[in-house]
Amino acid sequence: MNRHHGARLLLADDHTLVAEACKGLLEPEFQVIGIVADGRALLRAALEHRPDAVVVDVGMPLLNGLDAGEQIKRHLPAVKVVYLTMEAAPELAAEAFRRGASGYVLKSAAAEELVTALRRVLRGESYLSPQLTKDTVNFLIRTRKPGLREKRITKRQREVLQLLAEGRSMKEVASVLDLKPGTVAFHKYRIMESLGVKTNAELLQYAIKQHMIPS
Repeated sequence: MNRHHGARLLLADDHTLVAEACKGLLEPEFQVIGIVADGRALLRAALEHRPDAVVVDVGMPLLNGLDAGEQIKRHLPAVKVVYLTMEAAPELAAEAFRRGASGYVLKSAAAEELVTALRRVLRGESYLSPQLTKDTVNFLIRTRKPGLREKRITKRQREVLQLLAEGRSMKEVASVLDLKPGTVAFHKYRIMESLGVKTNAELLQYAIKQHMIPS
């Protein structure tokens, strides 16, 4: 028997059919302890259940997969983070690995590839879908360019920006983040000032470019 048989997994995808299909694929070998539909629920579930690995999409509501994965690794360094996504851009895969990912699997791959990826990362290896050019991703990681991460706005500002870009009101953002609406408005002002943008449309384009929300 594989020594990682029964490893505890959390799945995160906002498409129920995808999540359920993944569960059916993985359960013969792994223990799926939960399915969540947004990045904040993933973070809460990971902190509560301390899985061996999480499988998460890049584009997730409330908190995108990159930010959620990075926060999980900060709190639980031993947890393996594997991205399962349609996003095939090498620079995005490189950004995921910079933030602590162990695996990056394309949804267009054969189903068995996700199982293979999890087996490898649970052995302490890394995994990248063959469709992506490994040399390109390694180069991007080595060069340590800023990539997708924007250094001029804070973690809290990124959270505020994603929620605003999803079309939520100041009051709704305040409720999600446990802030006062006035504090959210101040964060928005500072974000626009830091990024040098003047309109909500420019903020939305920035959020899309940063993969905070799907294009």
